[in-house]
Amino acid sequence: MMTPQHFLALDDFAPERLRRLVDRGLEIKTALREDGPRKDSPLRGRLMAMIFEKASTRTRASFEAAMAHLGGSAMFLDPASTQLGRGESVADSARVLSRMADVIVIRTFSHSRLEEFAVHSRVPVINALTDLLHPCQLLADVMTWQEHRGPVAGKKAAFIGDGNNVCNSWMNAARLFGFHLAVATPSGYEPDADIAARCAAAVSLTNSPEEAVAGAEVVVTDTWASMGQEEESQQRRRDFAGYQVTRETMERAAAGAIFMHCLPAYRGQEVTEEVIDAEQGVVWDEAENRMH
Repeated sequence: MMTPQHFLALDDFAPERLRRLVDRGLEIKTALREDGPRKDSPLRGRLMAMIFEKASTRTRASFEAAMAHLGGSAMFLDPASTQLGRGESVADSARVLSRMADVIVIRTFSHSRLEEFAVHSRVPVINALTDLLHPCQLLADVMTWQEHRGPVAGKKAAFIGDGNNVCNSWMNAARLFGFHLAVATPSGYEPDADIAARCAAAVSLTNSPEEAVAGAEVVVTDTWASMGQEEESQQRRRDFAGYQVTRETMERAAAGAIFMHCLPAYRGQEVTEEVIDAEQGVVWDEAENRMH
């Protein structure tokens, strides 16, 4: 039996393959708008199993919608209704489910849990978010950037806020797609040190949002308290004071800079309403592009 091709991190695919995925996403989006729903069903008879241990709106909806557009079907599983939530081993769940599904999408907390599942799966496993990485989000983000501003190689992006899973994947994207990423976080909230070191040639770290956004063509942020960090929210609001993306922040970026956020956004915290709702805010395209 051949080893399945998993997608747990952007690094699992070569840069050229990642670029083809983004280009193909744009082609599919254009065709859907111009020609309507696909007449063929390339995934007819194929089943996608979805194991979600974290709540989701865009991720779940985008995977299920995409599978339906391509003629396949999706089976949603949550811990409350499966043996995985009652203590069955990850390995045993992987062995069983991978005999029934053609691909398995997992959204969980620990990245090592995802990796363990992939080791024992007979079919491809896709990372729909872990505490360490969010690679599918970055495919949509790069696609959105390219859709609005053309090829991203050689350009600059800025990430302002928490050095979380989205930030880590933005650093990987900078290295693999050939752009520069400036990351501005408060002290103590820096992104993963190993990933930062591996991406050092494409990434600069600072505690200054003003420094990070200078000359950036895209400005990105995320919630200050991710799932599982709710008890830290008050402290994080204090620590992230000064890291809100405002109109003044965007004015320091390059002319015509766009704003992105993976959502959900907490308006008035990490970003002001006038930024997210302005023409430069492309978050709705970004959300839709998760499907493509």
